[in-house]
Amino acid sequence: MNITQLKQSLFKRATIFETGGSRPTEELGESWIGNVMWGSGENKSPQFEPICTIFLKNLPYVPKELKNIQLITVYMDFNVYNHLIEENLASFFKINCFTNINEIQKINEQSSRMKSFPLKPILVENDTPAWDSEDIEPEIQDEILRLELESDIEYYDDIVENIYPMHKVGGYPSYTQSGVSYGEDYPFVFQISSDAKAQFNIVDSGSFYFFYNQDKQDWIVYCDFY
Repeated sequence: MNITQLKQSLFKRATIFETGGSRPTEELGESWIGNVMWGSGENKSPQFEPICTIFLKNLPYVPKELKNIQLITVYMDFNVYNHLIEENLASFFKINCFTNINEIQKINEQSSRMKSFPLKPILVENDTPAWDSEDIEPEIQDEILRLELESDIEYYDDIVENIYPMHKVGGYPSYTQSGVSYGEDYPFVFQISSDAKAQFNIVDSGSFYFFYNQDKQDWIVYCDFY
């Protein structure tokens, strides 16, 4: 395989989000960080802070595992920071999935720990895995190593075009440390990342990664940081 073929094999589509930069509309379909703008209004647990609103219906790219979901809202227990070495942090999150937006209402629950901003979705076609993740197939990894040896190329210089360490749906988890994999039953579907504008820092420029089992409607949440 040559560099072009390797890129074609590795690159994935994703929807990344730009924080702020436009006037909020607060209309149905607008995604948010630091605010659960729409939902069922059933969150009665004070330890869970509203983190984000992600409307999937009109995004330029959504992974197949989320195709039947129109809206995801996320609340977080900030006590999660005392448990980051645990394998699955899902118990510190309330992840609500709505398949019918006719069932939701405007609730405008703003975080007391973050600033809230609308999120602007942007399609990317070239999301690439980190080298020390578990997201590169062994045969592709072997081809990259062969080219590095024979043609004096570098993975990050000659193959990677961009790794997106930001809020996103789809693509690859943008690990800062060695990556993890939960197998085909729990594919990666979205991430929430440190966001200076929203004053949301996950320890040290880290991210929370969300993996979803569509059949069980079950989540695994993982975190890493610098």
